Amino acid sequence: MTFYERKLKRLNEVLYKNQSQIDAIIDVKNYIDCNYETDLNLDLLSKVRFISKYHLIRLFKKYYGLTPRQHLIDKRIQKSKEHLTKGITVTEACFFVGFSSLSSFSALFKTKTGKTPSQFRKEQLSRNDLVYDS
Repeated sequence: MTFYERKLKRLNEVLYKNQSQIDAIIDVKNYIDCNYETDLNLDLLSKVRFISKYHLIRLFKKYYGLTPRQHLIDKRIQKSKEHLTKGITVTEACFFVGFSSLSSFSALFKTKTGKTPSQFRKEQLSRNDLVYDS
């Protein structure tokens, strides 16, 4: 092994010593992103990569700055905005993205965006009308 190969090996060990943790958290995030509309909970997510649910929360927060639950809510709000922009009703958007309660969806939506889902939908539909009228 040459001098440079030894140095590269040492750097690799230092930089990527937590690679298995990183891979596990990436897998959990991808699982959330692909299954956001289903009933996800911490027990299920911890089984995705066989990791303690409390350790999962710590690692997820460390690498993404959010808990898995916060990421799930953000993903659902993002997807609901896409549905509302396409003209789907607020109730349909709520249930399409995995919320089980219209009132909790509306409250979370308003907290995250500053607007109710109905206000957001009206604004988006009026913008779409302006674009098509031009």
